[in-house]
This record gives sequence, C-alpha cells and structure tokens, in this order.
Amino acid sequence: MANKFLVKKSEAKIMGVAAGLADYTGVDALLIRLGLVGATLLTGGIVIVFYILTGLLADAA
Repeated sequence: MANKFLVKKSEAKIMGVAAGLADYTGVDALLIRLGLVGATLLTGGIVIVFYILTGLLADAA
C-alpha cells in the first residue's frame, strides 16, 4: 500500500484514478471501478466531475 495517492497511468482503463485508489487502499481495482459506476448512477453523474478532476490534478505514477 502506498503512502501517497498517485494516479496509475500504466494500469489505467480511462485515467488511472481507480487503479491509483486501489493501490492506495489495498482494495481490488475492479471493486473500485464498480463502486465508481454505482456512485455515478446514484448521484446523477456528479462523481464523473470528481473523477475527471482527480485524474487531472493528482500526481501520475
């Protein structure tokens, strides 16, 4: 588990946010991705804005 959140471009499906969160938390990336999809559906798309901002503003690995 990393001590700093990094977007993982090498393991990215879109921007690497889910892969970075998976590495940071120790949770499987598939579960993070499913959670992001579920949260997007529940919030009417607000999560997409935070996903894009995180992908653009976080450090890349």
